[in-house]
Amino acid sequence: MVNINTLDPSASPLDYYGFELRRYREAAGLTQRQFGDIINYTGSMVGQVETARKLPTLDFSQRADAALCTGGLLTRLHPLVMRSQLPAWFQQVAELQSRAVGIYSFETHMVHGLLQAEAYARAVLGVLDSTDIDDRTVVRLARQRIFEKEEPPVFWAILGEAALLQEIGGKKVMREQLAHLLSFEGNPLINVQILPFSAGAHVGSQGSFDVYRFAGDPAIVYTEGYGSGHPSANPDTVKDCSLRYDHLQAAALSLRDSAGLIRRVMEDRYGEQVA
Repeated sequence: MVNINTLDPSASPLDYYGFELRRYREAAGLTQRQFGDIINYTGSMVGQVETARKLPTLDFSQRADAALCTGGLLTRLHPLVMRSQLPAWFQQVAELQSRAVGIYSFETHMVHGLLQAEAYARAVLGVLDSTDIDDRTVVRLARQRIFEKEEPPVFWAILGEAALLQEIGGKKVMREQLAHLLSFEGNPLINVQILPFSAGAHVGSQGSFDVYRFAGDPAIVYTEGYGSGHPSANPDTVKDCSLRYDHLQAAALSLRDSAGLIRRVMEDRYGEQVA
């Protein structure tokens, strides 16, 4: 167990969060139990967050800020804490996603992490390792808060039709995930297109990739392997992948037809079956 008296706030964003929470709570003259009662969490939960043994939720952070009059410190720290819990190789990518003004993604057989529903994300993350699955799921979903920024990025996602048919987590999970994709209909900032099997050979056959575009910096292409990520700002790579993306968009179904296909698969393949 971590000794709160020796908790080093410089060790990690989570340690810093816990250190500051405890400092503000003690300055208010509250025990962990008293403070928990005020924000509607258990004293045990407060203690675990203060000792960096439990990840704080956004709701916890907002309630703590309001109760302790921190000026929103913990809520501002929350995204940093979440990002720090990502695998080390992916933290740079999450930073790129948070700064991008435009994200252009092509996925061959899986829904992109920024569009994953909770149960789908849990199923993906738990394939080989279910350790700390609750926390890891929360951390993945926290990345989606980039769409809640004052100036969120424009996100174009092209999904191979296989992503709709690969049954991840079971029929109920897939139905929920496809419904989640349909929830973006009419949102001009989040656009989902399906590349159908009927498109045949295509320029994305070498694998999935993302293109990140920024307000004042060069674009970056991101590809991913097993346990590793590969961002590249090489102009030739960016030019090549941008051209590939244009061709993939041309081969993909329109936004309206894509939504129609997602809806049909959701109802025909994953709909509730009447005995």
